[in-house]
Amino acid sequence: MTMPSTPASPDNAAALRYSSPAIALHWLLALMLIGSFSLGVYMHELPFSPTRLKLYNWHKWAGVTILALSFVRLAWRITHQPPPDVAMPAWQARAAHATHHLLYALFFIVPLVGWAYSSAAGFPIVWFGVLPLPDFVPVDKALAEAIKPWHERTAMLMAGLVLLHVAGALKHQFIDRDGLIARMRPARR
Repeated sequence: MTMPSTPASPDNAAALRYSSPAIALHWLLALMLIGSFSLGVYMHELPFSPTRLKLYNWHKWAGVTILALSFVRLAWRITHQPPPDVAMPAWQARAAHATHHLLYALFFIVPLVGWAYSSAAGFPIVWFGVLPLPDFVPVDKALAEAIKPWHERTAMLMAGLVLLHVAGALKHQFIDRDGLIARMRPARR
């Protein structure tokens, strides 16, 4: 069984694309997630130093920004109809929707768990060094140690789902050749 689709033609190409704000939010969050994940992996093994502290702050700022943009993206998604799905087997459509739902959940879970860890460890977040954010949980070293691995696990799960998402998009682009990537590509002027 396949999902209903609209045939691709120049007349309905715009109807098959996501809106410009949805595309911008998608790519901005993608870049921020890749940057934050890469920074997290890099700084994790650094010895204690001023550089490590600076990178941890940058990582926390990115996490809070990702969290804020995720709220904006979710609000946009709830209030704006996406284009119709491209035709694909029902199991692929279910897998794509499940992956998207899990990614959306992790857009919130990963930064919130990181914020909770930072708060429990006694390291407050001062967003961009200007805006102090409230502690998410009270300072508690045992709680911090219990939370710490969950930030890493949920981040790794999100990284795996992002790779699955990219693999699916590449399959649609190079094997199925169904124009799926064009729906989320920034418009050419």
